[in-house]
Amino acid sequence: MSDQKVFVASEESKAQAKQLRLFAILAWLIAMAGQVFAILKLIHNETLVWLIVAIVVILALAITGSTLWKKANRLDPASEKEPVKFFVQNQLGAILGVLAFLPLVILIFMNKEIDGKTKGIAGGIAVVAMLVAGISGIQFNPPSIEKYSKEISAQTDTLRTLNLGNDLVYWTPSGNKYHIYADCPHIKGHAGMSQGTVKEAWQKKGISELCKTCEKRAMKERNISPDSLGILIQKSATLTDSTATQ
Repeated sequence: MSDQKVFVASEESKAQAKQLRLFAILAWLIAMAGQVFAILKLIHNETLVWLIVAIVVILALAITGSTLWKKANRLDPASEKEPVKFFVQNQLGAILGVLAFLPLVILIFMNKEIDGKTKGIAGGIAVVAMLVAGISGIQFNPPSIEKYSKEISAQTDTLRTLNLGNDLVYWTPSGNKYHIYADCPHIKGHAGMSQGTVKEAWQKKGISELCKTCEKRAMKERNISPDSLGILIQKSATLTDSTATQ
Protein backbone atom coordinates (compact mmCIF):
# COMPACT_ATOMS: atom_id res chain seq x y z
CA MET A 1 0.00 0.00 0.00
CA SER A 2 1.42 3.42 -0.87
CA ASP A 3 2.16 6.13 1.69
CA GLN A 4 0.67 4.26 4.65
CA LYS A 5 -1.60 6.53 6.70
CA VAL A 6 -1.85 5.88 10.43
CA PHE A 7 -5.23 6.71 11.91
CA VAL A 8 -5.19 8.89 15.01
CA ALA A 9 -8.53 9.97 16.47
CA SER A 10 -8.87 13.73 16.77
CA GLU A 11 -9.33 15.38 20.15
CA GLU A 12 -12.91 16.20 19.14
CA SER A 13 -13.61 12.55 18.32
CA LYS A 14 -12.00 11.39 21.55
CA ALA A 15 -14.09 13.83 23.56
CA GLN A 16 -17.28 12.73 21.81
CA ALA A 17 -16.37 9.06 22.31
CA LYS A 18 -15.73 9.69 26.02
CA GLN A 19 -19.14 11.32 26.38
CA LEU A 20 -20.87 8.44 24.59
CA ARG A 21 -19.09 5.90 26.80
CA LEU A 22 -20.21 7.74 29.94
CA PHE A 23 -23.82 7.64 28.76
CA ALA A 24 -23.42 3.95 27.87
CA ILE A 25 -22.07 3.13 31.32
CA LEU A 26 -24.92 5.09 32.89
CA ALA A 27 -27.45 3.08 30.90
CA TRP A 28 -25.81 -0.19 31.95
CA LEU A 29 -25.71 0.89 35.62
CA ILE A 30 -29.41 1.71 35.56
CA ALA A 31 -30.05 -1.67 33.91
CA MET A 32 -28.10 -3.41 36.68
CA ALA A 33 -30.03 -1.44 39.31
CA GLY A 34 -33.26 -2.52 37.63
CA GLN A 35 -32.11 -6.12 37.83
CA VAL A 36 -31.39 -5.80 41.56
CA PHE A 37 -34.82 -4.25 42.09
CA ALA A 38 -36.45 -7.06 40.12
CA ILE A 39 -34.59 -9.67 42.17
CA LEU A 40 -35.48 -8.10 45.52
CA LYS A 41 -39.03 -6.95 44.86
CA LEU A 42 -40.60 -8.60 41.83
CA ILE A 43 -39.84 -12.34 41.87
CA HIS A 44 -43.26 -13.30 43.20
CA ASN A 45 -46.31 -14.84 41.60
CA GLU A 46 -48.46 -11.78 42.18
CA THR A 47 -46.00 -9.42 40.48
CA LEU A 48 -45.44 -11.37 37.25
CA VAL A 49 -46.63 -8.50 35.04
CA TRP A 50 -44.28 -6.02 36.70
CA LEU A 51 -41.41 -8.48 36.48
CA ILE A 52 -41.97 -8.73 32.73
CA VAL A 53 -42.11 -4.92 32.50
CA ALA A 54 -38.82 -4.72 34.39
CA ILE A 55 -37.20 -7.23 32.01
CA VAL A 56 -38.29 -5.18 28.99
CA VAL A 57 -36.94 -1.95 30.53
CA ILE A 58 -33.63 -3.62 31.43
CA LEU A 59 -33.34 -4.91 27.86
CA ALA A 60 -33.96 -1.45 26.40
CA LEU A 61 -31.29 0.05 28.66
CA ALA A 62 -28.79 -2.70 27.82
CA ILE A 63 -29.29 -2.23 24.06
CA THR A 64 -29.03 1.56 24.43
CA GLY A 65 -25.74 1.19 26.29
CA SER A 66 -24.36 -1.18 23.65
CA THR A 67 -25.40 1.11 20.79
CA LEU A 68 -23.70 4.13 22.37
CA TRP A 69 -20.59 2.10 23.18
CA LYS A 70 -20.26 0.84 19.60
CA LYS A 71 -20.59 4.38 18.27
CA ALA A 72 -17.83 5.50 20.64
CA ASN A 73 -15.60 2.66 19.44
CA ARG A 74 -16.02 3.78 15.85
CA LEU A 75 -14.93 7.31 16.79
CA ASP A 76 -11.98 6.22 18.95
CA PRO A 77 -11.04 2.61 18.13
CA ALA A 78 -8.63 0.40 20.04
CA SER A 79 -5.44 -1.10 18.62
CA GLU A 80 -5.16 -4.75 17.68
CA LYS A 81 -1.65 -4.67 19.16
CA GLU A 82 -3.26 -4.70 22.62
CA PRO A 83 -5.41 -7.86 22.33
CA VAL A 84 -6.91 -7.80 25.84
CA LYS A 85 -7.94 -4.15 25.65
CA PHE A 86 -9.10 -4.62 22.06
CA PHE A 87 -11.36 -7.53 23.02
CA VAL A 88 -12.79 -5.94 26.16
CA GLN A 89 -13.41 -2.55 24.54
CA ASN A 90 -15.20 -4.04 21.55
CA GLN A 91 -17.17 -6.78 23.32
CA LEU A 92 -18.03 -5.00 26.58
CA GLY A 93 -21.60 -4.48 25.38
CA ALA A 94 -22.11 -8.23 24.94
CA ILE A 95 -20.55 -8.99 28.34
CA LEU A 96 -22.62 -6.46 30.25
CA GLY A 97 -25.73 -7.29 28.23
CA VAL A 98 -25.55 -10.87 29.50
CA LEU A 99 -24.67 -9.79 33.06
CA ALA A 100 -27.70 -7.49 33.10
CA PHE A 101 -29.88 -10.64 33.05
CA LEU A 102 -27.86 -13.69 34.12
CA PRO A 103 -28.32 -13.37 37.94
CA LEU A 104 -32.03 -12.69 37.43
CA VAL A 105 -32.43 -15.71 35.15
CA ILE A 106 -30.64 -17.97 37.63
CA LEU A 107 -32.73 -16.77 40.56
CA ILE A 108 -36.00 -17.14 38.67
CA PHE A 109 -35.30 -20.77 37.91
CA MET A 110 -33.68 -21.55 41.27
CA ASN A 111 -36.30 -19.89 43.47
CA LYS A 112 -38.44 -22.66 44.98
CA GLU A 113 -41.17 -20.20 45.98
CA ILE A 114 -42.04 -19.45 42.37
CA ASP A 115 -44.57 -21.74 40.74
CA GLY A 116 -44.00 -23.49 37.43
CA LYS A 117 -46.14 -21.09 35.41
CA THR A 118 -44.22 -18.03 36.60
CA LYS A 119 -40.90 -19.72 36.01
CA GLY A 120 -41.95 -20.72 32.52
CA ILE A 121 -43.24 -17.29 31.49
CA ALA A 122 -40.84 -14.95 33.31
CA GLY A 123 -37.86 -17.26 32.93
CA GLY A 124 -38.45 -17.75 29.23
CA ILE A 125 -38.81 -14.01 28.62
CA ALA A 126 -35.70 -13.29 30.69
CA VAL A 127 -33.64 -15.85 28.77
CA VAL A 128 -34.74 -14.42 25.42
CA ALA A 129 -33.99 -10.88 26.65
CA MET A 130 -30.53 -11.99 27.83
CA LEU A 131 -29.76 -13.51 24.42
CA VAL A 132 -31.00 -10.41 22.61
CA ALA A 133 -28.94 -8.13 24.87
CA GLY A 134 -25.85 -10.27 24.42
CA ILE A 135 -26.11 -10.57 20.66
CA SER A 136 -26.93 -6.88 20.17
CA GLY A 137 -23.84 -6.02 22.21
CA ILE A 138 -21.46 -8.06 20.07
CA GLN A 139 -19.20 -5.89 17.93
CA PHE A 140 -18.99 -7.87 14.70
CA ASN A 141 -15.98 -6.88 12.59
CA PRO A 142 -14.82 -4.46 15.31
CA PRO A 143 -13.05 -1.24 14.31
CA SER A 144 -9.36 -0.84 15.03
CA ILE A 145 -6.59 1.66 14.44
CA GLU A 146 -4.97 -0.81 12.06
CA LYS A 147 -8.14 -1.39 10.01
CA TYR A 148 -8.81 2.33 9.79
CA SER A 149 -5.20 3.02 8.77
CA LYS A 150 -5.33 0.42 6.01
CA GLU A 151 -8.67 1.69 4.73
CA ILE A 152 -7.53 5.32 4.77
CA SER A 153 -4.45 4.40 2.72
CA ALA A 154 -6.57 2.46 0.22
CA GLN A 155 -9.07 5.29 -0.12
CA THR A 156 -6.26 7.83 -0.48
CA ASP A 157 -4.86 5.81 -3.38
CA THR A 158 -8.29 5.72 -5.00
CA LEU A 159 -8.80 9.44 -4.54
CA ARG A 160 -5.40 10.34 -5.95
CA THR A 161 -6.14 8.23 -9.01
CA LEU A 162 -9.45 10.01 -9.51
CA ASN A 163 -8.22 13.49 -8.57
CA LEU A 164 -5.03 13.96 -10.58
CA GLY A 165 -2.64 12.94 -7.82
CA ASN A 166 -3.98 14.85 -4.83
CA ASP A 167 -6.24 13.77 -1.99
CA LEU A 168 -7.97 17.05 -1.18
CA VAL A 169 -11.60 16.49 -0.21
CA TYR A 170 -14.51 18.49 1.14
CA TRP A 171 -17.12 17.70 3.79
CA THR A 172 -19.86 19.37 5.80
CA PRO A 173 -20.55 19.27 9.55
CA SER A 174 -23.65 17.10 9.13
CA GLY A 175 -22.50 15.04 6.15
CA ASN A 176 -21.46 11.39 6.14
CA LYS A 177 -19.42 11.44 2.91
CA TYR A 178 -16.42 13.38 1.66
CA HIS A 179 -16.42 15.01 -1.79
CA ILE A 180 -13.91 15.62 -4.57
CA TYR A 181 -15.70 18.73 -5.83
CA ALA A 182 -16.66 21.74 -3.71
CA ASP A 183 -19.48 22.43 -6.20
CA CYS A 184 -20.99 18.95 -5.82
CA PRO A 185 -24.78 19.45 -5.67
CA HIS A 186 -24.91 17.63 -2.32
CA ILE A 187 -22.73 20.26 -0.57
CA LYS A 188 -22.72 23.33 -2.83
CA GLY A 189 -23.54 26.43 -0.82
CA HIS A 190 -23.55 24.50 2.45
CA ALA A 191 -22.45 26.57 5.44
CA GLY A 192 -19.46 25.38 7.40
CA MET A 193 -17.84 23.38 4.62
CA SER A 194 -14.42 22.00 5.54
CA GLN A 195 -11.57 20.73 3.41
CA GLY A 196 -8.58 18.49 4.01
CA THR A 197 -7.19 15.07 3.24
CA VAL A 198 -9.04 11.76 3.37
CA LYS A 199 -7.21 11.02 6.61
CA GLU A 200 -8.41 14.29 8.15
CA ALA A 201 -12.01 13.55 7.11
CA TRP A 202 -11.77 10.19 8.92
CA GLN A 203 -10.06 11.58 12.01
CA LYS A 204 -11.97 14.81 12.48
CA LYS A 205 -15.51 13.76 11.56
CA GLY A 206 -15.46 9.98 11.19
CA ILE A 207 -16.36 10.34 7.49
CA SER A 208 -15.17 7.25 5.66
CA GLU A 209 -16.96 7.15 2.31
CA LEU A 210 -16.49 8.99 -0.98
CA CYS A 211 -19.54 10.66 -2.51
CA LYS A 212 -20.76 8.49 -5.40
CA THR A 213 -21.79 11.56 -7.42
CA CYS A 214 -18.25 12.94 -7.19
CA GLU A 215 -16.76 9.54 -7.98
CA LYS A 216 -18.84 9.14 -11.15
CA ARG A 217 -18.08 12.71 -12.24
CA ALA A 218 -14.33 12.23 -11.72
CA MET A 219 -14.33 8.94 -13.63
CA LYS A 220 -16.19 10.55 -16.50
CA GLU A 221 -13.87 13.59 -16.62
CA ARG A 222 -10.75 11.38 -16.49
CA ASN A 223 -12.28 8.85 -18.89
CA ILE A 224 -11.75 6.05 -16.36
CA SER A 225 -13.89 2.93 -16.54
CA PRO A 226 -14.81 0.93 -13.41
CA ASP A 227 -12.67 -1.98 -14.67
CA SER A 228 -9.59 0.15 -15.21
CA LEU A 229 -9.85 2.03 -11.91
CA GLY A 230 -8.44 -0.86 -9.88
CA ILE A 231 -5.53 -1.31 -12.29
CA LEU A 232 -4.66 2.39 -12.12
CA ILE A 233 -4.79 2.35 -8.32
CA GLN A 234 -2.45 -0.64 -8.18
CA LYS A 235 0.00 1.00 -10.60
CA SER A 236 -0.09 4.22 -8.57
CA ALA A 237 0.59 2.33 -5.35
CA THR A 238 3.46 0.38 -6.91
CA LEU A 239 5.11 3.50 -8.32
CA THR A 240 4.81 5.35 -5.02
CA ASP A 241 6.25 2.43 -3.07
CA SER A 242 9.16 2.13 -5.50
CA THR A 243 9.93 5.84 -5.23
CA ALA A 244 9.79 5.68 -1.42
CA THR A 245 12.36 2.86 -1.26
CA GLN A 246 14.89 4.49 -3.59
